[in-house]
Amino acid sequence: MPEIIGIKFKTGNKIYFFNPNGEKFSDGDGAIVETARGLEYATVAVANKIVDDSEIVQPLKPVVRKATEEDAAQVQKNLADKENALKTIREKVSEMKLNMKLVDAEYTFDRSKLIFYFTADGRIDFRELVRVLASIFKIRIELRQIYERDDTKMRGALAPCGRACCCTAHLPDFEKVSIKMAKVQGLSLNPQKISGVCGRLMCCLKYENSYYSEVYKLMPKVGSKVKTRDGDGTVESNDLIKQTARVKVMLKDGTFDVRTYSLEDMRIGERQSTAEIDALPDEE
Repeated sequence: MPEIIGIKFKTGNKIYFFNPNGEKFSDGDGAIVETARGLEYATVAVANKIVDDSEIVQPLKPVVRKATEEDAAQVQKNLADKENALKTIREKVSEMKLNMKLVDAEYTFDRSKLIFYFTADGRIDFRELVRVLASIFKIRIELRQIYERDDTKMRGALAPCGRACCCTAHLPDFEKVSIKMAKVQGLSLNPQKISGVCGRLMCCLKYENSYYSEVYKLMPKVGSKVKTRDGDGTVESNDLIKQTARVKVMLKDGTFDVRTYSLEDMRIGERQSTAEIDALPDEE
């Protein structure tokens, strides 16, 4: 079984496995690794450990070396210099009247490339902008269009719950979230209620969706008839967390009352079907 270390890059929470190449690393150490973008500085999130072959995505690349103080200083210089780069590109975007919003800039570790991240409503012809920037910085320029979720992930924000957005705090990748999840969970379909600061559906809708999807099918259909110990009744609403239903029952004296019953306390004639929900669009 191979020995690995797990590393994170500054732009994400995902952990990548690398061969430590004979070096001993501790959590928080810096490491220089080679990626598709060239040499990059990364931070060790998992110290040396042995893992099963099934956990490895081949090929397992080796680290180039343990990061030195000079490497750390280079990273800090890159971070400091990006502010000037952002100021320059904002001026040029304004001069050229390009309809784009600059989000961030990044020098690659070896300063072979300067990457600018932006959002825009549509396609932007930025070829002239790239030529101008290349002449100013004397370096290869790349403009990369990102989208609402990427913007929030990169810059960070507080979610409606008051905590850091999941994409910034811990999610390694964006997962598919759909309006079906909100429907199954009985949430308001008002976009303002179920959308995050990025304007898209909240990532947390997916966390407990498997539970809600299973319990949903066990519950009586709203409006259907059920039998209870107090008599026949009509289901008015369901509580999927408590697995109870509020039922309007006719009592023996001919009056009506709304009472709460567990699944075990009801004889259900018609259970909820996901057919209606399955017909909803599967996209956000």
